[in-house]
Amino acid sequence: MIQDSTFEASSYSVLIIDDEEAICEMIEFKLSKEGYRVSWITNPLEAIGKARDFEPDIIILDVMMPELDGFRLCSMLRVDGVLKHVPILFLTAKNEVEDRIKGFNRGGDDYLTKPFDNRELVARIKAILSRSLRKQEALQGKLNGGGISLDPESHEVTIGGSVIDLTNTEFRLLHLMMERIGRVQTRENLLVNVWNYDSEIETRTVDNHIGRLRAKLGDKGEFVKTVRGVGYKFLVD
Repeated sequence: MIQDSTFEASSYSVLIIDDEEAICEMIEFKLSKEGYRVSWITNPLEAIGKARDFEPDIIILDVMMPELDGFRLCSMLRVDGVLKHVPILFLTAKNEVEDRIKGFNRGGDDYLTKPFDNRELVARIKAILSRSLRKQEALQGKLNGGGISLDPESHEVTIGGSVIDLTNTEFRLLHLMMERIGRVQTRENLLVNVWNYDSEIETRTVDNHIGRLRAKLGDKGEFVKTVRGVGYKFLVD
């Protein structure tokens, strides 16, 4: 495997869903040696229950299984409230382009055909998990509360998927309060942190901007609370 100081296989769990027991045991042996926590199941009808109990970080899913094929099972996983975001790697003997497209359309993240090299399987699993880790780290930079989503990287605030047009100052005000959710920010503190002004500057500047910010947030503006005689805080009831 390619070395990556941010990736530790021992931090991840893998669930194998394949009706061939020998395949499951072979993959389990290989991945366990790499450090992964592994479990498997051969009955696709019981796979969702197994996945909920095991809470895997990635699922290796066979396509050609009796009673419930992998494509249909993938669709079921993608609408499951607990499992819908778990990455899925299809592992199958079906290698036609149409089959791969169908797998991706059903919500699969990657596709590996049988027979396969164990080294490629390990590399693909690591690649999927690494992408998932980076995505989670990126999402951690976003702030969410009361239906408001603030993304510092794109400098956007959205409500219900719609972008709210804020000035730079309004964005910085909301960012600071959401970052310190529930904590009172005095007017003087907001002036120093948002405007970089000395605390002796007129504090009504803050009140005016807070008023405009609330108006742009619409119904969500109620989450910007006034603390009389002190300042403001962002708090979702």
